[in-house]
Order: sequence, then C-alpha cells, then structure tokens
Amino acid sequence: MAGRWLMVEWATGFLTVGLVLPSLDRPGPVTPRFSVVDAPPPPQCRDVCGLNISDRCDFIRTNPDCRNDGGYLDYLEGIFCFFPPNLLPLAITLYALWLLYLFLILGVTAEKFFCPNLSAISTTLKLSHNVAGVTFLAFGNGAPDIFSALVAFSDPRTAGLAFGALFGAGVLVTTVVAGGIAILRPFTAASRPFLRDITFYMVAVFLTFTALYFGRVTLAWALGTLAPLKLPIPEVPRAVVAGGRLLSWAHTNPLSPTELLSDSEDERVSSNTNSYDYGDEYRPLVPYQETTAQILARALNPLDYRKWRNKSAYWKAFKVFKLPVEFILLLTVSVVDPDKDDRNWKRPLNCLHLVTSPLFCVLTLQSGVYGLYEIGNLFPVWAVVVIAGTALATVTFFATSNNEIPRLHWLFAFLGFLTSALWINTVATEVVNILRSLGVVFRLSNTVLGLTLLAWGNSIGDAFSDLTLARQGYPRMAFSACFGGIIFNILVGVGLGCLLQISRSHMEVKLEPDGLLVWVLAGTLGLSLVFSLVTVPAQCFQLNKAYGVCLLIFYLNFLVVALLTEFGVIHLKSV
Repeated sequence: MAGRWLMVEWATGFLTVGLVLPSLDRPGPVTPRFSVVDAPPPPQCRDVCGLNISDRCDFIRTNPDCRNDGGYLDYLEGIFCFFPPNLLPLAITLYALWLLYLFLILGVTAEKFFCPNLSAISTTLKLSHNVAGVTFLAFGNGAPDIFSALVAFSDPRTAGLAFGALFGAGVLVTTVVAGGIAILRPFTAASRPFLRDITFYMVAVFLTFTALYFGRVTLAWALGTLAPLKLPIPEVPRAVVAGGRLLSWAHTNPLSPTELLSDSEDERVSSNTNSYDYGDEYRPLVPYQETTAQILARALNPLDYRKWRNKSAYWKAFKVFKLPVEFILLLTVSVVDPDKDDRNWKRPLNCLHLVTSPLFCVLTLQSGVYGLYEIGNLFPVWAVVVIAGTALATVTFFATSNNEIPRLHWLFAFLGFLTSALWINTVATEVVNILRSLGVVFRLSNTVLGLTLLAWGNSIGDAFSDLTLARQGYPRMAFSACFGGIIFNILVGVGLGCLLQISRSHMEVKLEPDGLLVWVLAGTLGLSLVFSLVTVPAQCFQLNKAYGVCLLIFYLNFLVVALLTEFGVIHLKSV
C-alpha cells in the first residue's frame, strides 16, 4: 500500500518553512523544504481608523509606519492612546490650536532673531548688497518654508509635505497674492524683471517636475538646482532692501493688517535689540548708571509698558500670546544689531547666552538624544555644556564692562544665528509631525496637507506684507516679491533637502509621489506661470483688476480639483 504524505508549513516573515511528514502507514524520513515568498506589505498608519477602537492604541505603538523619527511629542499616540474616542474632536481642536501657535513661533523667531543675526553677519563679513540679498537675506525671509521642507525631506513618508508646501505656496503666492495686488492697486509691471523672474521660476518647476517623473534625485540633480542661485540678479537685492525699508514704514500704520502679525517698527527694534529707545521726552534729565541686574531685567522684558497703554485690545491680546515665546527666545538667542551704537551689547544677558544657547543647541539636536548621552555612562553631555558655558560666561563677565563693547562681540551674531536656526528647525519638525498626524486621522495625503495647511501657514506673513506694500502705493515691488522669494524657496528647499539626504545615505533619493495629486499640483503651478507669462505681455504689462480676479478664480478651481482628486472623485482609469 502506497504511503500518504502530509504537508505542514510555517510562515516566518519572508521565509516559508515546510516539513514533509510521512503518514502513519509508512515510516520515513522527515525532509525539510524551504521556499522564499513575498511577504505581504506592512499595514499603513492610515489604516488605524478602520480598526476597532480597542485595537487602535496597540496598532499605533507597534506599527513602524506610525513611528516618529524626530520631535518631542508623539501626536498619534496622544490621539489614540490618551484621549477617549468620544473626545476625539477635542483632541483635534487642541492640535489645531497648537499648530497655529507653532506657526506663530516660526514667524517670531524668523523675524526678530534669525533675520537680524543674518544681517549682522553680512555686515561683519562686509558682504556687498548683491551677495547679501541673494544669500543671507533671501534665506532669512524664506526660513520657515525652507526648514519645513528640509524636515519633511528627512523622512520619505513626509516628502509629500515638502512638495505640497513648496508647490502649494507657489500657487498661492502667484495667484491669490499677485491677484490681490492687481485688484488693490492696478499698475504697470516692469517688463524685464518680470520676464526674468517668471523664467527662472518655470525652470525651477521644470527641474522639480523631472525629479518627480523619474522618481529619484541624484547628486548631480541636487547640485543643479542650487546652481541658478549663483547667477547675478542685481535687481533683487535693491528691491529687497528698499522693500524692507518701506515695510518698516508701513508697519507704523495703525490700520495695517500686518500689525496683527508683527509689531510696529519701534517695537521690533526694542525686541530685537533688547533695548528701548523711548525718545528724548522719556530720557532722564540727570543720566544715571544702570546696575547689572537692571540691565538684565530690562533686556529680558519683551513688553514696552508705554506702548501697551496706547494699543488696541486686539493688539494686546495677540501680544499676550507672543510674550512667552519672546521671553524664551530672548533668554536663549543672542542678537547683534550693527545699526545701534551699542550693537545690542547687554553684558549680563550676553554672558547668560553663553550658557543657555549651547544648552539649547545640544538639547535640540536629534530631539535631545545627543544632550542626554552620558560620557562614560556617568556624566551627561548637557552637564558638560553647562559647566563649560558657565566657565566661559564667568571669564567674559569679569573681562568686560557694561558700557564698552568687547572686541569679539560679533561672535554673538553667529551664536544667535545657530540657535535661532535650531529653534526654527525644532518647531518645523513639530509642525510636520502634527500635520502628518492630522493626515492619519482624516485619511488625507501628505501632499494635500502641504498644499493647504502648511502652505497657508508659511505664506500668510508674506501675503500680508506684500498686500500692505501694494496698498501703500508700491505694487510693482510687491508683485516682484511674489516671484523672487518663492524661487529661492523651491530651489533651496528641494535641492538642499535632497542633498542632505544623499549625504546621509550616500545614494540617490527615492521619491514616491502621492498619486495623481502631486501631478495636479505641479501642473497647476506650471499653468499659472504660463497664464501670467502669456497674459501679462499681452496686456502690455498693464495689470488690472480683471487679471487679479482671473487669478483668484484660478486658485479656487485648483483647490476644488485638488480636493476632488484627494477624495477619489477625479482619478485615473485603470487599464
């Protein structure tokens, strides 16, 4: 009687192990059989909402796709593990408010600490207006967008946020902001700068489109995107410098909408320099010498009490929200102001910065991993930094005076630049993480979150500034700013972000676009540029209200198409 054989298999990941067992009728040897099979793809983090409520927390904690590689807070675990299911709307509301506050921190840090230190560095290095305008100043103005893109590119799962934010901000600025300028103040555009800027913009979009098409970024491509920044563009620095002066004047207008986003010029000076210039009417008749404690208390106070009494209730409410952020930034970030007589030398505060700034830096690198590392399993790195900073601060304090600027005071500009850059990078990491968490909850792609929430948050300050500049009678300069700044953000954001990834992995960067939506976004940005390139010269560069209305309608149609594509109403037919 022929024997019968039974097959028993165990699936162990990528390897299926089978044992051929003999039947009971006939003894025989046990023969192992090995076969390699494709394992099913791991579940995506967005699938958590389709599970039972009791299984969601374990899914979030065990699924590698739900893990955050950076940041201090695990927002997904907070939603699904710490908030009961019936309080999910409350959790989303708190996250949305926290997201708005993070955008506020980005704006305050970039405007009052990052950009002033960049200006001081360019002055210290004696750079020309041309070099400073196309490098430091442009980088400072686009710091939130650039750092958000760099953080998003650091993780392949959030690369869609970078493309969505950069392209979404481009569509927003070139349609809504540019159209609003034309509606507020019809004007005649400068032909040569307009054609130059829009040509460079189309080249930047085309380079990014090629990377998306091939699905990878090589070292040559990343370097190629940064190459156009070396080209001389003499008009840009003059426009930026003049625009900064005009915006400073516009901020003093009490009816300006930018007053909700940034304080007036005299307050910015007092906050940036930690020094209050009250004018001759507030100067004491008999000069007196301030003590060290008084200098420190005045330097750490972000509020001007004389100005507080004359401001509106809206300004006061917004200032209250900004006070904690400004105080912590004043405590950790040094600012050098070359336009003031004392260059913002505050001896006790600058000595304190020698301790707090390095401590903040080590506690933000890799979300504090480096700072908590113990040397010889005995002494943490942060303690070494505190001891070394305290020793250096003590030497500096006794080697300097309150009234005399030390010779090496310019070094504080570099220290403040590094600290403020890490501030922006840390906050941008939290912004990316919270947007990704909201995308998981609402089952939205990273691209649609980037082109809406992230693009709106990073562009609202520029939009208000450009519209205010146009309303004050300078629409040509505001219109030029719509194209010049966003070109720099795309080239540096995509090019530098991919370059950093290549330097870490020593290989090309793989891009995985979020389906059809990325192509809709890139195509819309290209169409908006082609529309302006055709219509503006056709009107002899006369930009009127009809042109502005057409741009606004274009953006609304883009949002509708993007959302319909996101929810599957518009999709490609399967072959």
